[in-house]
Order: sequence, then C-alpha cells, then structure tokens
Amino acid sequence: MAAVVTPGQTAAVPVSATLAGTGWRRGNFFAVIALPGVIAIVALFIVPLFMVLLRSVTDPGPENFAAALSSPVFQKSLWTTVQMALVVTALCVVFSYPYAIVMARSGPVMLMVLLACLMFAFWTSSLVRTYAWKILLNNTGIINTALVDWGVIPEPLPLIGGNFAIYIGMMQILMPYTILTLYAQMRGIPDDLEMAAQTMGARPLSAFFRVTFPLSLPGAAAGGLLVFVIALGFYITPQLLGNPREVYVGSSIVQNFDALLQPGVGAAQSVVLLLLALIILLGIGRFVGIGKILGVGGRTR
Repeated sequence: MAAVVTPGQTAAVPVSATLAGTGWRRGNFFAVIALPGVIAIVALFIVPLFMVLLRSVTDPGPENFAAALSSPVFQKSLWTTVQMALVVTALCVVFSYPYAIVMARSGPVMLMVLLACLMFAFWTSSLVRTYAWKILLNNTGIINTALVDWGVIPEPLPLIGGNFAIYIGMMQILMPYTILTLYAQMRGIPDDLEMAAQTMGARPLSAFFRVTFPLSLPGAAAGGLLVFVIALGFYITPQLLGNPREVYVGSSIVQNFDALLQPGVGAAQSVVLLLLALIILLGIGRFVGIGKILGVGGRTR
C-alpha cells in the first residue's frame, strides 16, 4: 500500500539519490577546477607537439626523417646527448640521496627550511644559474682565483669548456627533481623497519642499505627517469658551459631551424628525440613496471 504524505510532511528522498546527486555535484566541481589546467596543457603542449609532428612530414615531406637519421652530425650528437644524460642522471640520483634522507628524517621546522631551499632553486631561471656557473668556473672566476692565490695550483684550471662544467651546471638545475621524488618515497618508509634491523644486530649503515635503500629505489627510478628525459632536451647549459665545437641534439635542431633553414629536418630530429625518450620510458616500464616507478604499484607500509 502506498504511503500517504500529509500537507505537513515532506516526502523522504532515497539515500542513493542523495549520494548520486552529491557525487554528480562533486564531479562537476572537480571538472571545473581542472578545466584551466586542461586548456593550458592542450594550448602549450598538445598543439605545439602536433605542429612539430605535422611539419616533420609536410615541410617538404616524410623524407625529412631519412635526412635526419642519415646525418652523421645528428647521429654523433644523439649519442653524445644520451651519454651526457645518463651521466647527469646517475650523478643526480647519487648526490640527491643525502639531502632526501635528511628531509625525510627532519622535524617540521628543518623540513620547511630544506623545502624552501629547493623552491628557491625552482624560482631562479636556469639561464641565470648557468651564467653564474660560467662566472664561477672560468679562468678569472672565484674558484681559480682562490686556488692560484693560495698557491694550490700554479695556473688556472680549465674548468669550463668541457664535460665537467656541463655536469655541474645540469646537476644544479635537475637535482631538485630527484630530491623531491626520493623524499616522497622515503617519507612513506617506516622508521621502525630500520630500527628493527639495528635491534637484530645490523649496524646503522648496513641497516640502511639492506632495508631503507631497496624500498627507496622506486623513487630513485622515478626521479632518474624524469631527469634523464629532461636532460635529453637540454640546450642552454651545454652551449654555455661546454665545448662550442661539440654538437648536442638541441644545438643540432637549432642549427637546422636557424642556420641551415631546414625546419622540416629540425622538426624530424625533434620527433626522433621524443620517440627515443618514449622508447626508453616504455623499456623501463617493461622490465621494472611503470606502477613501481611512479610509486603506485603498492604501498610501502
């Protein structure tokens, strides 16, 4: 028998309908919040990427890829760039561990100070930081001047114009990425695990390498992958701090656009570099697992 609702009563609303309405409103709210970010990604990433892809096969045609891949200069620059990116990635991961460990084990005040130092690095232009290293490392810079004045070396060291300066400059720019990914991973590792290992007789260093270090590897892999992909496309730092006669992929692409007036070939080289980064990402994901790299393959606790 149907329920009768008197004028002074209000019809009951099913709980499922209430929850459905709440979920719908919540979904619309998050959709509106995400809309500016989606528009920015489409306008600043998807559209330029599509234009590069289109130009690589239409200016003048698909033969741009044959010209790019058969160029000895591009082949050498690609190999040199990959080597540089691998070395910088390894250095960033190794030197980021101490900072990330201190962050993960610091109190709130010290953590804020360390995070502020990282944020300050992001707020400073990479061009400004590269020029700062150029001033520090040249023959009349602070480092060489101090070493000569103190009698440590008889003449200035050739610190600039080689791989050493490139590695230093790129590490200073890219290390915050590996530090933050390592910190995010290590923050989820319970301190009790390492303490339990020490209770069982392991020394502090041994406990770290046997317990904490293996659990932090997904963060190291994520940070290393991020740094490697970014380092592949570096242009300013190798040009300003490295050997002017050494050609990297970034400088090769710029030469095709500006000096050689071959924008189609330059676009094809950009696509090749993008595909290389994608292949490396998929290859690592095939053997390691994308979920584990991104830290979504399971909880540490």
